[in-house]
Amino acid sequence: MADLKHLEVWLLTGSQHLYGPKTLLQVQEHADIIAASLNKNSEVPVSVICKSIVTNPEEISKACSESNNRPSCIGLIIWMHTFSPAKMWITGLKILEKPIIHLHTQFNRDIPWNSIDMDFMNLNQSAHGDREFGFIMSRMRIPRKVVTGHWQDPQLIYQIVQWMRAAAGWNDWQGAKYLRLGDNMRQVAVTEGDKVEAELKLGYSVNTHGMGELVDIIQGVSETEVNDLTEEYEQLYCVMPELKKGNNKHDSLKQAARIEAGIKKMLVAGSFKGFTDTFEDLHGMDQLPGIAAQRLMQAGYGFAAEGDWKTAALVRVMKIMATGLPGGNSFMEDYTYHLEPGNELVLGAHMLEICPSISEEKPSCEIHPLSIGGKADPVRLVFSGRAGTSLNVSLIDLGERFRMIVNIVEAVKPDHAIPNLPVARVLWKPRPDLKTACTAWIHAGGAHHTCFSQNLSVECLEDFATMAGIEFVLIDKNTDIYQFKNELRWNDTYYRMNT
Repeated sequence: MADLKHLEVWLLTGSQHLYGPKTLLQVQEHADIIAASLNKNSEVPVSVICKSIVTNPEEISKACSESNNRPSCIGLIIWMHTFSPAKMWITGLKILEKPIIHLHTQFNRDIPWNSIDMDFMNLNQSAHGDREFGFIMSRMRIPRKVVTGHWQDPQLIYQIVQWMRAAAGWNDWQGAKYLRLGDNMRQVAVTEGDKVEAELKLGYSVNTHGMGELVDIIQGVSETEVNDLTEEYEQLYCVMPELKKGNNKHDSLKQAARIEAGIKKMLVAGSFKGFTDTFEDLHGMDQLPGIAAQRLMQAGYGFAAEGDWKTAALVRVMKIMATGLPGGNSFMEDYTYHLEPGNELVLGAHMLEICPSISEEKPSCEIHPLSIGGKADPVRLVFSGRAGTSLNVSLIDLGERFRMIVNIVEAVKPDHAIPNLPVARVLWKPRPDLKTACTAWIHAGGAHHTCFSQNLSVECLEDFATMAGIEFVLIDKNTDIYQFKNELRWNDTYYRMNT
């Protein structure tokens, strides 16, 4: 997806008729200016639509209802320019289905000390108008984000942008479909979950399709499609000699291309936004999809291995939230550790399926034995991930709720060559340190499968969790295990009392 400008966020500004038509005209003018300013800002990813100001319960309910029925509207920025009695908002807020960011701002940055009079005071009443609105939101227990400051403040705009990206992700999940090719990896717990509850709570559906369906589609892929893909591989990647035309492994490359084309056909035909597979169910396939999963992820599809539908959906939504940002998001697995004192590291990888969007180099297209799955050697892209501050994110099902665990990490370049590891990989230092981070992750029940992000912020993910009603826990430089365990206990009590 090139950008998110087809999506809309509506600016809804509250006032009342008490102040007279002149003041209301000024309120509308100021709201229009703020919306126009946001639209001119290159960091703002979506379109901001300034709606007519609302001054009574009927106008408020009408605006909320219209936003619900507008598919392109992903959320509301709500601001009280003047005092807007909050009982007027009850009916509208009760029916509102879109996320809210409460903008606590004032049109004038400064008090005009020499000219301030009661007209200025009556017009610029956010200081108590927004408190009135804040009360009714709290009274109604409505989740929302609150941002405070002047509307031209770069930090406030940054906060709004993070919320907009989260709202775009939440919108993408609503009605989304994910394809599960085969079932879960046998006996594995964390990749399982309640798909019915996910659809009720998170808005997307997951359904299993047999491998036979996919195999039939793969067998129907034309030679022209296969040849076009293999040529594309040679243009984009450093293809090892054995895989090139006329050499002994070229048929394996063609089969990998056939698998990619077949999976994509199935995804497009079913309007799926992502998929899972498992090496324990490859009936009728020659090799495990390696390069296919990698390239489809880079094209924007969610993916996770071994039937892990929660992580596949997470990868997709994080890619949507990051649209237009440099860097990438990928399915990841905490694979093995380097426990050298003072230089503890995590090596993240998977058997095959890491997205090239996180690569720091031109990927190499290679074929090697997998030593698992009992199939032919699979073709895959091999590369190292870029260095820099990143996030490692897990979404788990705790029965009565979903929990998102986020660890801030620092990806680093390896000090040594890794000539015999034929998979894509990333090496990182977890914050605050490996011992604390891994201990906290395990206390939180974090999965071994994650989405690794080079470009999303903690704030964006926290905003998303708020919209989704997901518990959010953060492991960062300030994490203390004693306090972290207490946080988990408090969260557990809260969610059990509110389910």
